[in-house]
Amino acid sequence: MAVQNSAQPAPGKPAPDSTRRSEKSRRAIYDAALALVVEAGYPKTTIEGIAARAGVGKQTIYRWWSSKADVLMEAFLDLAEQSAPEAGPEPYTFPDTGDLAADLKAVLRATVDELRDPRFEAPSRALAAEGVVNEQLGRELVAKLMQPSLDLYIGRLRAAQDAGQVRPEIDPRIALELFISPLAQRWLQRTGPISHEYTDTLVDYALHGLAPR
Repeated sequence: MAVQNSAQPAPGKPAPDSTRRSEKSRRAIYDAALALVVEAGYPKTTIEGIAARAGVGKQTIYRWWSSKADVLMEAFLDLAEQSAPEAGPEPYTFPDTGDLAADLKAVLRATVDELRDPRFEAPSRALAAEGVVNEQLGRELVAKLMQPSLDLYIGRLRAAQDAGQVRPEIDPRIALELFISPLAQRWLQRTGPISHEYTDTLVDYALHGLAPR
């Protein structure tokens, strides 16, 4: 009697959809990683723990990622993409309406909405706090999560320079910190509420200065 090849679907039954199965596993791993880093903190989050919570083998995770940091970075990028339609501009785009103040306010308002989103706030706080004391993780956070957004600010400010809306001698990399750094500090240290009104004021102060006009 011939032995049926187990890799072949039985007659009349469709072949398993490996793409769907892989996507389901990937989504479960994202959710598990983000949940664990909130509950246990970054140091106690492990590949084994993520695998157990996601209901997959740890080799499945190692097939796609080399470390828990890589898992969390990708999970964060996915989270940002998932929340983008609700929060505002699509990830990795920056509006250019010709009105620099309006464009900056729109992006910063979307950032506030994301930072206040419970899905994003708790895991991002956990990673940000660990990034302060874990130098390698901190570098990866900047390179993989922050730098793409910072580059967009730089590009928009350079476009404003070309349009004569910003002085040509201004360094865009330093200038963007006038918007980003106060918001990040207030959010991380909980020194005050973050709101659309707050970020609008940051833009106004930064673009118009504090000296009498």
